[in-house]
Amino acid sequence: MSDVPSAPSTAPSSGSTPAGSVAQALAEARALGLDRIDAHLLLSHHLGQPRAWLIAHDDATVPAPAAEAYRGDCARRAAGVPVAYLLGEREFHGLRLRVTPDVLVPRPDTETLVDWAIELARAHPEPALELLDLGTGSGAIVLALADALRGRSPAARCTATDLSPAALAVARDNTLRLGLSVDFRQGAWWAALPAQQRFDLVVSNPPYIREADPHLPALRHEPSMALSSGADGLDALREIVSGAGRHLLPGGWLLLEHGWDQAREVAGLLQAAGFTDVQTRLDIESRPRCTGGRCPAS
Repeated sequence: MSDVPSAPSTAPSSGSTPAGSVAQALAEARALGLDRIDAHLLLSHHLGQPRAWLIAHDDATVPAPAAEAYRGDCARRAAGVPVAYLLGEREFHGLRLRVTPDVLVPRPDTETLVDWAIELARAHPEPALELLDLGTGSGAIVLALADALRGRSPAARCTATDLSPAALAVARDNTLRLGLSVDFRQGAWWAALPAQQRFDLVVSNPPYIREADPHLPALRHEPSMALSSGADGLDALREIVSGAGRHLLPGGWLLLEHGWDQAREVAGLLQAAGFTDVQTRLDIESRPRCTGGRCPAS
């Protein structure tokens, strides 16, 4: 059997007429202002073919039902709906995650936070590592950590919280599909946890956009509670830092994602709360993206 996928049938479905070629479909998307990669992803999704196939078969006919669904998604994408919501999934740190409008779309910048956390987790001297992800959304961060550690630190225990029951449903579904283990808790930040529960490593990508930020309208399709936090964008970060001492073990780390221009403020919050070894990591575009520190040992 040939390894090359066969072309979609050129015969129209019952009651439908063919809807042009692959090249014509992609041209329609360009006319709407879509990026080339978004158009390719959407057409690949509706044809059930990889992007490479589209390039090699640009004269293949797109069946009418696929064309209709594709055009609808192109219109929604042109209106600002993230392509991840249209596809229903997003790749993050090597994992394919289900995403819905109930959760923030995982972004490559957040992999900086994950990589830093994996580095610290693997260097931890005890195998029974306690990890926490505050405001988990789709589960992207905690699942990337659980996946990276399940072979090297099988005794690590992962917990994640979120205020939104709908977001937790998405995260639980991703956990089940990936065959990982996470203890999910519903509630706002530390309030979701028992007072006595403590952790070796806590990570969070909280909302940090200023309420009046001019970029917010472009993000209107994503959950606002996961995006903005007060006039200066630091309200959630302040709450997380102020409560961290009650839930971190001595010497435990708190790692926080933030806006590229908030590193100094977040470092100041950590230092004022008594954290040591405060440092900042750069994202894939060399911008200050994550700041963290250690809870005092005594």
